[in-house]
Amino acid sequence: MYLIRFLIMSICILYIIRSLVRYLLPFLFEGLVDKAQQQYQQQQRNYNEGPKPDGKVRIDHIPQPKKGSVPDSEGEFVDYEEVK
Repeated sequence: MYLIRFLIMSICILYIIRSLVRYLLPFLFEGLVDKAQQQYQQQQRNYNEGPKPDGKVRIDHIPQPKKGSVPDSEGEFVDYEEVK
C-alpha cells in the first residue's frame, strides 16, 4: 500500500516539476541570452571607440642568441660504425 502511494506521489511530483520546467526554463534562458547580447554589443562599442593603432611597431623583448649551437652550414655529426 505504501509503495503504491509512494510511486503515485513520485510520478505526480515529477510531472509537476516537468511541467514547470517546460514553461519557466525558456524565460530564464531568454534573460541570459539578452544579457549576453548586451554585454557583447557593449564590448564591440568599446572596441570600436577605443584608441586606434598609430602604425608604429614596438618590440618588447629581443631574445638572446643561443651560444654553442652548431651553425646551419655545418650540419649534424652522427657517430657510426661500419658493419661487415
